Amino acid sequence: MAEPTASTLAVRGARLLALLALAPTIRLAVIRHAVPPGVATRTGCDACGVPIGLARPWPALGPAARCGRCGARVGPPPGTVELAVATAVGALALLGPPVTVLVAMAWWWVWAIPLVFVDVAVHRLPDRLTWPAAAGTWLLLGLAALAGPGPAPWLRATAAGLALALFFAATTLLLGRRGFGLGDAKLALGVGALLGWYGWAAPVAGLLLALLLSGLLGVVLLLARRVGWRSHLPFGPFLVLGTVGALFLS
Repeated sequence: MAEPTASTLAVRGARLLALLALAPTIRLAVIRHAVPPGVATRTGCDACGVPIGLARPWPALGPAARCGRCGARVGPPPGTVELAVATAVGALALLGPPVTVLVAMAWWWVWAIPLVFVDVAVHRLPDRLTWPAAAGTWLLLGLAALAGPGPAPWLRATAAGLALALFFAATTLLLGRRGFGLGDAKLALGVGALLGWYGWAAPVAGLLLALLLSGLLGVVLLLARRVGWRSHLPFGPFLVLGTVGALFLS
């Protein structure tokens, strides 16, 4: 494989830095969407009601995660979103995909990070985050196919995304509350497409890793008496972690 040129490395670095600069926007997405079912979005501080937005210098959108008026904590714990974004940038740098594929991966990360935080907080994977993640990843991989390897990997990615989503949707229809949720099926669309780009073994590995990680944590929490037999762990974070693991194995 040819070594990347200096200009290619510069483009990769610029796009990775752009992803790092999106940390406040990603934190805003988590704050807005980590709400109970039946609530559209969070529009202000829960304690004092001051509006949330990027238009003003609002301290809660920085690592401190505190309301600028009353000092109450808003959203994820301080520094966690920024650490997740920095980890994603490091992972993308280590993976070192071609620039066209890097754009698709970075797009998926931008949506996957808030989905993890929202799912952990309220056990939900909102459509406003899952659909853009899937659609954007699929379209950007299509552009990557046009720029280089041709349609074969993109067609495989399309089929893998649909297959993985149908698997999750089928468990919901057959098992009800004991199965995965439809939110997991929508998240799986983007996951399957991203992993399917690298072959059929990658989405299988990602799913198996996700199931293994969720099972191990469930056993640990059960032994520690932190959860009961009927408890339901959010699966979105494990699916994201399984995806990252499968990308490194591909």
